[in-house]
Amino acid sequence: MSTGLTAQQIEQFTELGYLMVPDVFTDDEIQPLRDEITDVIDGAARRMLAEGKISQTWEQEPFETRLTRLYNECDEILPPIVGRAGGGHSGPAFFEFISNKSLLAKIGSLVGPEIIGSSVYRIRPKMPGYAKGAVPWHQDSGYFSPHCDKDLIVTCWIPLVDTYPENGCLQVLPKAHREGVSRHFTNGPGGFLVIEEQDLPVPGPEAVTVPVPAGGVLLMTNLTPHCSSQHEKDVVRWAVDVRYQSADVPNNIGEVPADYSEERPTHEIACYPPEADFVLQSPAQPEMVVDSWHAFHEIRQRFENERPPGPRRGWVPAETAQA
Repeated sequence: MSTGLTAQQIEQFTELGYLMVPDVFTDDEIQPLRDEITDVIDGAARRMLAEGKISQTWEQEPFETRLTRLYNECDEILPPIVGRAGGGHSGPAFFEFISNKSLLAKIGSLVGPEIIGSSVYRIRPKMPGYAKGAVPWHQDSGYFSPHCDKDLIVTCWIPLVDTYPENGCLQVLPKAHREGVSRHFTNGPGGFLVIEEQDLPVPGPEAVTVPVPAGGVLLMTNLTPHCSSQHEKDVVRWAVDVRYQSADVPNNIGEVPADYSEERPTHEIACYPPEADFVLQSPAQPEMVVDSWHAFHEIRQRFENERPPGPRRGWVPAETAQA
């Protein structure tokens, strides 16, 4: 039976803004996603080999290093995995991973029994030389609509390999989630939003580096400042980040892109409109639960070719602000 968080764990999450929980996933629960990603890499590699863009498929390399070999020859290997702004690959094993019962039990301890899979997820392969592998200081709320700033959206950072300082695990600022949303700038390192050093919460605690083993999960609030640095190890630090929220938080369940309108009341506008939200647990309305990859895929396809605009927070490029 899947168990939720302990009272002590909930207290730490509430007090510090983050919590690392080991052993949420078993190796057997992680492996199907590793295999699915490997299949995507293999298909892309064979296509690029046929097109003469790489010298070999590097299929003898293990999961932790194969992508580095391919990327060093041709960066076209990445789009089938990381996709565009909405996340990337989303096959059946990925859906089973993000709907894992043990994970949802932990999330339910924080948001309640009605659990919505939030709009945005990422598959993140951090490797040497990949600019988007490192992410500068930011809060997830910096990407979301301002009307959701006071709502809890739980970020789950889930590595598929053991992570530690040398291969780029995350850093967080404890207790800084109490200070609201800091000023962000656009066009930060890797093209991401960034909180410049002078805008980090002051007085602020020192950053904490949080190693997470494969199978563990780092839980954070949407207001928790966090970042990750580049690493030079000849391995890929594979990780997935996904987000969950209560059904009380604004969402776009059951909608299509054409339903979006800025004229609607803010409580009817999703925190991140360009992506589709979906119900993962609902004792109140069990018929609404997305319990198969086919249903999940159909929902996401609605937003594939036509997307509502992203939130407008008024962030500007750092160079503009300094001019």
